[in-house]
Amino acid sequence: MTLERRSGRVPDGIAGFEELFRMNYQRLARLLFRITRDFARAEEMASEAFWRLYCRPPARDTNLKGWLYRTGLRLALDHLRNERRRARYEALAAAIGLAPGPDKFLEQSEERERVRDILGKLKREQAGLILLRAEGFGYTEIGAVLDLKTTSVGTLLARAEETFRKEYIHRYGKPRS
Repeated sequence: MTLERRSGRVPDGIAGFEELFRMNYQRLARLLFRITRDFARAEEMASEAFWRLYCRPPARDTNLKGWLYRTGLRLALDHLRNERRRARYEALAAAIGLAPGPDKFLEQSEERERVRDILGKLKREQAGLILLRAEGFGYTEIGAVLDLKTTSVGTLLARAEETFRKEYIHRYGKPRS
């Protein structure tokens, strides 16, 4: 069943879907790469977001571009949480002698790992605001992607950044400058 028949919201049917894909895939994959630091995984998640749109488009009339970015962000942030959980279990297993040495777990001292860790702890909306802004999205675009009023984006972004800063300082101390 095509997107055109199921949703009726893409004006040109499959051509409209292909245009949406062509215009947004690279940017979505790049955004997801900033979260995962694995381009293959980022591309996989971007493809998954498009596949979900194709198979199960939103029931109500919605901003499809925003829906795609929200779906992609959720996939990537869920991946971060799952990776963190898996690393915790592997570290526990290593501590009791069930896995190879702990040397591969000591590499998490890099700054990017710390940032991803904090992003994984934030609320999805807060992490999404910070990531979209870091990717160069303007307030209007962020509002459209996250389904927020454009006038609220600045305030919500400032709150998200403050929450991030406090969590970072709480966990790691002052950032290196």
